[in-house]
Amino acid sequence: MVQLSGDCFASGSRLMTTAEALDLLEARVVAVTEAETVPLGGAFRRILAESVVASCEVPPHDNSAVDGYAVFLDDLDAERETRLPVTGSVAAGHPLGRPARPGEAIRIFTGAPMPEGPDTVMMQEDCALDGDHVILRPGIKRGANRRLAGEDVKAGTTILKAGQRLRPQDIGLAASVGRTELQVRRRLRVGLFSTGDELCDPGSEAPPGCIYDSNRHTLAALLDGLGCAVTDLGILPDRLEPIRETLEEAAAGNDLVISSGGMSVGEEDHVKAAVEALGSLHFWQLAIKPGRPIAFGQIGRVPFIGLPGNPAAVMVAFLRLARPVVLKLAGCTEVTPTLFRVRADFDHKKKLNRREWVRARLVTDGAGGLKARKFPREGAGILTSMVEADGLVELPEDMTQLKAGMMVDFLPFSEVS
Repeated sequence: MVQLSGDCFASGSRLMTTAEALDLLEARVVAVTEAETVPLGGAFRRILAESVVASCEVPPHDNSAVDGYAVFLDDLDAERETRLPVTGSVAAGHPLGRPARPGEAIRIFTGAPMPEGPDTVMMQEDCALDGDHVILRPGIKRGANRRLAGEDVKAGTTILKAGQRLRPQDIGLAASVGRTELQVRRRLRVGLFSTGDELCDPGSEAPPGCIYDSNRHTLAALLDGLGCAVTDLGILPDRLEPIRETLEEAAAGNDLVISSGGMSVGEEDHVKAAVEALGSLHFWQLAIKPGRPIAFGQIGRVPFIGLPGNPAAVMVAFLRLARPVVLKLAGCTEVTPTLFRVRADFDHKKKLNRREWVRARLVTDGAGGLKARKFPREGAGILTSMVEADGLVELPEDMTQLKAGMMVDFLPFSEVS
């Protein structure tokens, strides 16, 4: 459920900063999805609903980190080579079956359980075979090349925390302690539509004055990448009643409704009136570029996000402002992406008190570092800028002049995929 007061977005004539908007969302939006159990193979990118506690140690026994010979360090001469008989062999999954005795060497392979007794493994590259004996060099330390039981995971420790999005390595870690299924949050149900009489679907012939709708497909892919179950509500005409009816139906079957386009205040922009007829709508007067206008509201108790209509702006607005809402509603506890510091490869002027995102790709400098190179065209409708960029340079409100060579914050698209 979203907890919103009726005037929580009211800001008078002052434009709200991005930080204020994100802080407000962090405080007001809570998870709406319940838990369900899924097989481990279906848990990728899902949001964990339970903390996972290890029921066993990983590895479960001491084992060898290399191919070599398991020995008692006390059997080795610290100053000269030592010659020992090789009396057994241990492979992964095949223990020796008896305690080893002082004065003997046991052939051992990577991952094989350490025999009872020996405390050190001499790497085979540091050994020489002489019939049924092995000659070992001096200088090795006690415990070398021996991996201890529980070195990776101790039994009883929390290895995965509720609220995190599951990555391949997280699923592998769950498997390493024997889990075959996990409790995850149900997929967030999102109803998605575009508005505009000028829009038509790819695959049909575009009439004069019309364009193909790219926003719906971009947003659907972004939502799918966040693990959402998306309902495509299509393209709605610029008329109040069809928009109102679709919003009402969408709210009945979804946890969140997102639209693109129709968020301005022109005579043909009917989304505002339709949402307000069913609930409440708060226009964010945000000091940002690109991305205006953006709206957040509720249809009954179902949250609504209205994104701009320009293709590049809609993606930027989603990644920095809508994405945290989607993740919090879905039960994720970490919704803030990591920004990386890189050096700018361009000059840029901007208005004071406005946050801007500049589309850029990363190139290497002469010293092997990374620098951000600005895409040459800045228009909010230029979707190719998002295709050819690696991410967004984020410029703070207090900056007015960026000079090439200055350090900037960079948000890679891979960080928010």
